[in-house]
Amino acid sequence: MKRHILLPLAVLALLVASCSRPSVPTQFKEGNRLPEIYPEYADVTIPVNIAPLCFELRNPHENVVTRLSGADKEIVCEGQKVMPDMDEWKELLAQTKGDKILVEVYTQDKGTWTRHKPFHFFVSADSIDPYLTYRLISPSYVTYEELTINQRCLENYEESVIYNNMLCSTEKDGQCINCHHSQNWNPNRTQFHARQAHGGTIINMDGKLFKTNMKSDSTISAGVYPSWHPTLNLIAYSTNNTGQSFHTRDLNKIEVLDSHSDLILYDIDKNEVTNIENDPNEFEIFPCWSPDGKWLYYCSAHFEYSDTMAQETENILRYKEIKYSVYRKSFDEKTFEFGPREMVLDAAGQGLSATIPRISPDGRWLLLSVGEWGCFHIWHRDADLWLVDLRTMEPRPFTEVNSDNVEAYHTWCHTGRWIVFSSRREDGNYTRPFFAHVDADGHATKPFELPCADPDYHRQMMKSYNIPEFLTGPVTITPQTFADKLKEDAIPASFVSKYAGK
Repeated sequence: MKRHILLPLAVLALLVASCSRPSVPTQFKEGNRLPEIYPEYADVTIPVNIAPLCFELRNPHENVVTRLSGADKEIVCEGQKVMPDMDEWKELLAQTKGDKILVEVYTQDKGTWTRHKPFHFFVSADSIDPYLTYRLISPSYVTYEELTINQRCLENYEESVIYNNMLCSTEKDGQCINCHHSQNWNPNRTQFHARQAHGGTIINMDGKLFKTNMKSDSTISAGVYPSWHPTLNLIAYSTNNTGQSFHTRDLNKIEVLDSHSDLILYDIDKNEVTNIENDPNEFEIFPCWSPDGKWLYYCSAHFEYSDTMAQETENILRYKEIKYSVYRKSFDEKTFEFGPREMVLDAAGQGLSATIPRISPDGRWLLLSVGEWGCFHIWHRDADLWLVDLRTMEPRPFTEVNSDNVEAYHTWCHTGRWIVFSSRREDGNYTRPFFAHVDADGHATKPFELPCADPDYHRQMMKSYNIPEFLTGPVTITPQTFADKLKEDAIPASFVSKYAGK
């Protein structure tokens, strides 16, 4: 029996439209303004291996034709949504490498065509790491179980799930997965942590998984915020006692506060934990190894409880006093011993709070998120990125990439020529990944939003991208394999106290 497939009229119309190539108007008037588009891609610098930058016009028009041209090639698109063909786009990028693509948008209203002020895509010869990982989470505070760790190929639009939190959740028990991380952008050396039911840290060592529990009577918690040593099987973690506090009228909505935090060193080969920093009057957080493995950078806030009220209450009432500065400690790779802490950036002395230190692969630049207080800048509208020149120790606001809304979690690609960071600049509610090129002198280009096959995708997607991290390839372990390991009992790590405070 023959089966006939009936297509909706909208699909048929699309197929018919795709059979004829649109033509660029020959008669038009010149406009003096750039077209209003989303995402705002005008005059951005893009990697030579990026997926097509699809965009749409914010205002409706009778007809729209867009031409992208460079060298001896052009792409012509028709409609409110400009979605270049993948193969044609890759050919255009290859021919304009190190040069630019001219973008011309023509709109027709009341029978008259207008050519809007053209703009460009500047095509950098510097490639970007092909994969981006992130956690997708609803910003509702109560549905954290419905989250995934995903990976997206930046060279096309392919997205896949690395781990789905619901695979281990039941009506009675569930958990929250967080803080995924890799060693040197390596997809075969990754880790993530689970809290509550099935709690523990899953570590992927070249395809072999094991689950450890770093919590002991000598640590505040299991490992939370990680940084994997660039050459050794060591991971530095902060251990945190974290709570949430909600505002009733403040636009920032929420504070995520540490009431206690320390630093630990985890030896993967020995399944052993050692203290790095555990001063009760210091909140140490966000460790980060230097690319040569000889320094451990981190943030710390000095905070002394008064003993006149419950610490949880005092922590909330005095939250604006919690300001983090950046420190570092030397590390001996032979003895695994740390030196005394050194000040890198006295943010607290300037009335500011600096978090999430990330060092460029050449060791030259320290990238930070800076706000007025606290460590969870992802909810602080005043948070901006700052850049510190580690040769001179001179800091500056990274004005080229900042907006009037949140700039928070950030990281470098393995070449050091591209950064990715989370921003709420589009709507103030959802974090999206933005990319920018950074040259050898520490100057950045205008950021651009993660390209999607449908330019309206992010405006209809009600989840935030959390902790964007680059990878040089895809994670190939299946979500079910991770889930099976997470369901197993964690192997307790042994605790060895080698350091008694500072």
